[in-house]
Amino acid sequence: MMSSRKKVAIFGSNLTSRYKRSLCRVFSLAAEELDLDLVIFNTYGRIGTRNGFTEDYETEILDYFDLNQFDGIVFDGEGYSVDGMSESIERKLRSVKCPVISISSFIDGFYNINFDDAGGLRKMVEHFIEKHHFTKIGYLSGPLNHPDARSRLKEFRAVMKEHGLPRDGVGIFEGNFWYNKGMESAHYFLSLAEKPEAIVCANDYMAIALINSLRKLGVRVPEDIAVSGYDGTLEGKECLPHLTTVTRERMDIARKSLKLLVDVADHKEIGHPDLQITPKPIFAQSCGCEPLDYQHVLDIVARVHEEKRMMSTDLYESESAMVKLNVVDSIRKMEAVFVEDSVNFGEYSSFFMMVHTDDNNVPCFDSNFISPSGRFVPVIWVDKNKEYTKSPHMFDQTTFIPKSDADRCHVYYVMSVHCAEKLFGYSVVEMTGKDIFTEFHNMWIHNLGLTLNALQKNDRINKLIVKLEGLSITDGLTGMLNRRGFDDKSRNAIAEFHETKMVCTMVIDMDGLKRINDQFGHHEGDRAIKALGEMIRKCCGAGEIAGRVGGDEFYIFAADYSEVRQKRFIDRLQSLTAEYNASGNRGYQLDFSYGAYLTETDSLGRLEEFLKISDERMYEQKMTKPGRRR
Repeated sequence: MMSSRKKVAIFGSNLTSRYKRSLCRVFSLAAEELDLDLVIFNTYGRIGTRNGFTEDYETEILDYFDLNQFDGIVFDGEGYSVDGMSESIERKLRSVKCPVISISSFIDGFYNINFDDAGGLRKMVEHFIEKHHFTKIGYLSGPLNHPDARSRLKEFRAVMKEHGLPRDGVGIFEGNFWYNKGMESAHYFLSLAEKPEAIVCANDYMAIALINSLRKLGVRVPEDIAVSGYDGTLEGKECLPHLTTVTRERMDIARKSLKLLVDVADHKEIGHPDLQITPKPIFAQSCGCEPLDYQHVLDIVARVHEEKRMMSTDLYESESAMVKLNVVDSIRKMEAVFVEDSVNFGEYSSFFMMVHTDDNNVPCFDSNFISPSGRFVPVIWVDKNKEYTKSPHMFDQTTFIPKSDADRCHVYYVMSVHCAEKLFGYSVVEMTGKDIFTEFHNMWIHNLGLTLNALQKNDRINKLIVKLEGLSITDGLTGMLNRRGFDDKSRNAIAEFHETKMVCTMVIDMDGLKRINDQFGHHEGDRAIKALGEMIRKCCGAGEIAGRVGGDEFYIFAADYSEVRQKRFIDRLQSLTAEYNASGNRGYQLDFSYGAYLTETDSLGRLEEFLKISDERMYEQKMTKPGRRR
């Protein structure tokens, strides 16, 4: 990002929901007007509804970012559905040096957006009373433990009382700001002794659910009962009839918020530290103020069908990508799948995924990874317009977003990449337009996290297999190959011959092991075996394969050998044993007998025949030694 351009961070959750999507768009537009860079930190929050689960640790990635590099921060605490997550982000933001503005709830110590929610609801109730002359009005509240629900209900009661009507109207039903109590609320209002002429709802979602439920029960809106919502959502504009509601004027929020942060960063004098936003009523069809626009309805139906078709296509693409990611066995293949299949969450110009490294620069998907060092390496790098440089190759808390050579404002979305309780790193995406990505982007991040987790598990399993295989062909005392390992490796070497070669086999047997065990103990005997094994390994400098195949017996196999090399090997071994014997007073002399066999062979050569001859020659030599101790 260009260092001369101011940078603002936005913190929010569940930003791909239709309720939040427009928020990203208006802030992107406002940032472009002010020539700012935006970095939007998004979290999943609660995943699923009926059988959902939460990932309350996904904000851990923020511990590795230096938030003081920003000129200002916008905090939208409304969308954090996981208990304690909003408070956790708030605590992190209290430690930053730049100004922070809260746009959804009042937070002491921050700049705040003050929404005149009471004024917006007042206009709606007064509209029903003064414009439509309704006197029998019901109220569908949000959960009464929510501050917005309490303030809106309070204003409803105040307006009703001022107009000489019962403060609770014909009745109050407590909803939950969502769709799933529509039928229950409809039955409640229709069961009242005094049937409502209008129902004021505390948000759009409850209003839409109520309208749909009333329709199923044979009640027409607005002919039989007028209904209004609150918040001005896209769903309210698309439902039939179009919803009478109150909008918070999000473009006004974005412009005023970013302008305030810029002014504070520039040390300009500002007036009242908090910004006032006046909601705007939208009087539409659900209260009877506008006739049904059939052309608009047809446009909505066409758009819904197009979205449904695209959703089906995008779902198929996701299924394909999930299958491909499930079988990748390397980071490179994971990147290749993403590059090829990431076509279903919207047009994007760049995508980067960074993963933790430890102090030894081992990436977190390696099973040898110890703990995060605060440095990250890119494992997916998609730069469609060639605007970014990969230098530095390692990213840290101040350089966690790659530097762009394009002199324009940028909007980045940053998300944690994790699986279960493992934090692997983070992703950065820059969309081509002003809109945020779709939910399919979240599915990609989830699946990339699952793939990293699988790669780590597979790496651990593969290393364990190698270790177990090593143990199965390795002699536990000397660390050399055991009989199985020696035979397998030597036979494989012979089988790979493409022409006739001179090979050599040697059988080496320690002299006097029984006497060492009897007089000095088996521990000393083991020390002597290990010492001879180490000397044999030191002599292997020309591709020899060596193994301990019995208690005091060692085998050697070598290809492309000669008598000169064979003699040099034995001379070197005898020299090493002499040095060993001279290095200490052990009470015994380490010695060995050997037999060697040189022959030409091709890939059909039989190792056991060569070793048999070498063993016979070793035994003949041993028999010639005075005292002949075994």
